[in-house]
Amino acid sequence: MRLLPGLGLSLFMLVQGAPAAPPAANHPIIGVWQLLVADGRCAETYRFRSDGTTLVTSAREVSESEFIIPATPSAKGFYKLEDKIVKDNGKQDCSGEIMKVGTKVTNFVLFHPSGEIFLMCASESTEACIGPFERVRGEDI
Repeated sequence: MRLLPGLGLSLFMLVQGAPAAPPAANHPIIGVWQLLVADGRCAETYRFRSDGTTLVTSAREVSESEFIIPATPSAKGFYKLEDKIVKDNGKQDCSGEIMKVGTKVTNFVLFHPSGEIFLMCASESTEACIGPFERVRGEDI
């Protein structure tokens, strides 16, 4: 397993898909997560809400998206996460990229058994992942 530094939001790959029912309020993705990138010089904060939306801050960027994630992981232990950017302030993220509204992406999330960290991967493999994302306690979603 290796960290791909500085990729943050730009790692996402384009996908097709329509919004589905939001995840259960007790889904392990629900909550606030932080990813340190650029050798720890920049932080991305992901707020996964139980209504199926996210709020992401990364450097000067603030974006909102809608996401779909199944209730249970695949046989390999990964959750398929589909995401569509619905709002963005047009500023650069930690990797210097600017996300475009309407971008659809998919990644595969692998949780640590503790539920306190996860990796976000390009496929159901740990060959190309970013992370760890660490749960942030005590912050509102």
